[in-house]
Amino acid sequence: MAYTYEHPHPAVTADVVVFTVEAGRLAAVLIRRAEWPHAGKWALPGGFVDIDESLKRAAWRELREETGLNAAYLEQLGAFGRPDRDPRERVITVVYIALVPADRLDLQAGSDAKEARLFPVDELPELAFDHARIIRHAIERVRDRLDTAGVAMRLMPESFTLPELQRGCEAVAGKRFDKRNFRKKLDALGLVEATGELRHGGAHRPAKLYRATL
Repeated sequence: MAYTYEHPHPAVTADVVVFTVEAGRLAAVLIRRAEWPHAGKWALPGGFVDIDESLKRAAWRELREETGLNAAYLEQLGAFGRPDRDPRERVITVVYIALVPADRLDLQAGSDAKEARLFPVDELPELAFDHARIIRHAIERVRDRLDTAGVAMRLMPESFTLPELQRGCEAVAGKRFDKRNFRKKLDALGLVEATGELRHGGAHRPAKLYRATL
């Protein structure tokens, strides 16, 4: 099908900020670009939206192609469209956030990505395009929604202890929480339930295991 327009139309891409918690730190998945522009630099996984493709489908596809990840949860962060953000042409990107537990991360670079790996968000390399700004906005979003959207729950494994959950929340928030207040808030939100199982090991007494109620 041919398209002709009186006014030039911008291109549209979909990018994905993938967060996880690793070693008690909030981390993001980045890919090393194989092609111009910014070849060799680190960037968010993403790419151009096909003409017959939804934005969310494009985000899911590009994430799969460039990192091997199949994200079950994608939330739209917003659109970024500064005119000079991409040297190829006028490109507007629609960004999604994916939350993936560390035990489900199996990164496999593909498509036009030379490499895919995790970086702690406070130790990011120099990034292509405006992706550093995008990641800052994504961090603000997940921190703002930490109490209301079960953000930390989506970053946890299938079962976990309450201390592990607290450390995960602290990693997202970038600060420490008082244990007693954390447990009270957790009870009020009703986001977890006991599995009825215990984790044994070490010199400590068995720890109760919980799961998310999302």
